[in-house]
Amino acid sequence: MPFTTHKFGPLNCQIYDNLPADQSPDVIAIVSHGFGAPGDDLVPLGPEILRNQPQLSERVQFIFPAAPLSLLEMGMPGGRAWWMLDVAELNAAIASGTIRDQRDKTPEGLVEAGQQLQEFVIAVQQESGLPFSQIVLSGFSQGSMVSTEVAFQLPQPPAALVIWSGTLLCEQRWGSLADQSPRFPVQQSHGTQDPILPYTGAIWLKEMLEQHDFTVDFSEFVGPHTIPDVAIEKFRNLLSDLTGSL
Repeated sequence: MPFTTHKFGPLNCQIYDNLPADQSPDVIAIVSHGFGAPGDDLVPLGPEILRNQPQLSERVQFIFPAAPLSLLEMGMPGGRAWWMLDVAELNAAIASGTIRDQRDKTPEGLVEAGQQLQEFVIAVQQESGLPFSQIVLSGFSQGSMVSTEVAFQLPQPPAALVIWSGTLLCEQRWGSLADQSPRFPVQQSHGTQDPILPYTGAIWLKEMLEQHDFTVDFSEFVGPHTIPDVAIEKFRNLLSDLTGSL
């Protein structure tokens, strides 16, 4: 498979595309993994989205950054994190079915992780020569949260923000950043049976974005903490729309 490893700014990544050697992509999708996953956890999404899509396969490049923190000392070899979590607190909330209201919290390490991912995205933009309007930011779980943090703060707005199983953090901070940000389209999906980041938190995030005049294409599905087929299909359609408009 056409995978390569690279480093942009402070972060390592894997790149997937089917582009001819002398051809640059028309659209880049940056896809950030969740807490505890290895850096290449979401790489299979690239082939899945491009399969049987010739009009995309020679125009779209996928870049999968690895989060900066190793979880080896937590007994998770290969696992990585954008910022550290209190796993005991998380497990207790899951066991009790408690909804963790994180709207008033700015997790320690979120801002720093956002700065690193932002440096990464800017380095991708500079090396590729594409405008930010042809770069999609996407992520799963913690990866979607750090992508949200960055999307509000880029020099120009991204083509879109794609949030899979995310939640609303630091509402006051994000609201202030959203006020100052140019608007961009958002895709969001969340399972109604998600025990890790309950559905309610996703609705809070959707409502916050809409209150700040962002258009949110929201996909609810019956299921747990995952990326459903409907979200993959909408992501594929988004990339098709972007390449078709160029």
